[in-house]
Amino acid sequence: MAVVSPKTVVIVPTYNERDNLPVLAGLLADLPVPNLHLLVVDDNSPDGTGEVADKLAAGAPDTVGVLHRGAKDGLGRAYLAGMTRALDEGADIVVQMDADLSHPASAIPALIDALLTKNAAAVIGSRYVAGGSTASDWPWSRRALSAWANIYVNAILRLRLKDATAGFKAWRAETLRAIDLNSVHSNGYSFQVEMNYRAFKRGFTILEVPIRFEERGQGASKMSLGVQLESALTPWKLRFGGKRS
Repeated sequence: MAVVSPKTVVIVPTYNERDNLPVLAGLLADLPVPNLHLLVVDDNSPDGTGEVADKLAAGAPDTVGVLHRGAKDGLGRAYLAGMTRALDEGADIVVQMDADLSHPASAIPALIDALLTKNAAAVIGSRYVAGGSTASDWPWSRRALSAWANIYVNAILRLRLKDATAGFKAWRAETLRAIDLNSVHSNGYSFQVEMNYRAFKRGFTILEVPIRFEERGQGASKMSLGVQLESALTPWKLRFGGKRS
């Protein structure tokens, strides 16, 4: 009897990524990962990213899907919408990654392999474990902010993760179902922290594999002051929020 490969859905939220998205789609299509699917979650990008995604889906309807949302509503809400659809459509593994080419698509096989062979509930593509690194052209201010954010999150939530704020991850479908996606509150980059914390609190094992994090391909960062404030407050809300976490 032929072995059926697990259905892997890569969720990519987009907002003004029309130049990066086709490049990323090509990189994913070239991966030696059977039954790999791309789900683009576009927040009504004014630069036409949604139309680019539709063209990609028209050219590969069996492996590319698009979820259009009416407005820019935050990274967390985009991921939750994508994860919900992926689970509804039978995903066994869900990978989350950015559209800006900062996350190396070439590392996806390693994330999936660790997920399947090491009894992990989730696997993080980590900048800060042995063998991981960040782009050499990252300014010192971003390096300092990233390092401090991880120290801050781990000090409050005791996650014992080297890269607790990372956004490049592979999840087992059953882990996402156990987390109860409908009750996740965070919306910005702190969404990554809340998802880790929910898995940790349920006793799940989260592993980290090294990646090289690159500077984004084109376009601008979406890190606003509001997102930074939410990221600072969320660990405290999770730690002392009782049933909310």
